[in-house]
Amino acid sequence: MEEDSRSDEQLMLAYGEGSAAAFEILYGRWRRRIYRFLIRQCDGAGTADELYQDVWLRVVNARRQYTVAAKFSTWLFRIARNRLIDHWRAESRKPVIETPLADDCETDPVDAVAASAELQPERIMERKDRVRLVVGAVESLPDAQREAFLLHEEGGLTIDEIAVLTEVGHETVKSRLRYAVARLRAQLTECRP
Repeated sequence: MEEDSRSDEQLMLAYGEGSAAAFEILYGRWRRRIYRFLIRQCDGAGTADELYQDVWLRVVNARRQYTVAAKFSTWLFRIARNRLIDHWRAESRKPVIETPLADDCETDPVDAVAASAELQPERIMERKDRVRLVVGAVESLPDAQREAFLLHEEGGLTIDEIAVLTEVGHETVKSRLRYAVARLRAQLTECRP
């Protein structure tokens, strides 16, 4: 697929006018980030897959009504977040993070860390253990902190975009991120040998 210099907003508007190629470019740019955001807050890959399909279906259905009221990324993550909230309400369950298995997404993050054949088995196990510790630490964050952290780190959203998406103030998002990072740092420091 060729690199396209148009902004996400321009591509979405072009898609609304009938350009399937514009959608393919948007999908290519955002598919992995949206999937990672969903799978890290769902109770299984099957649920994440279902929500992922729903998010993109909603993008397809909204293509003709789309207007540039915010950045495309904010609009897209709002769809994903709202779909998660709908799911949690229907399930009446607390959101959790799952460590994806190899079949859950294109690459297993634990195995991706250990992909180099030159590494010794002990180093591979150490790296896998570190990845599991990080995933566990992120999972243990309070919901609001975890959401802000994942939107920022996985989604690449700015503090202002997260504030718009989650409908809280700029300072609240900064505070959630600051507490999340401090908590992660403290937990991961405790785990060092």
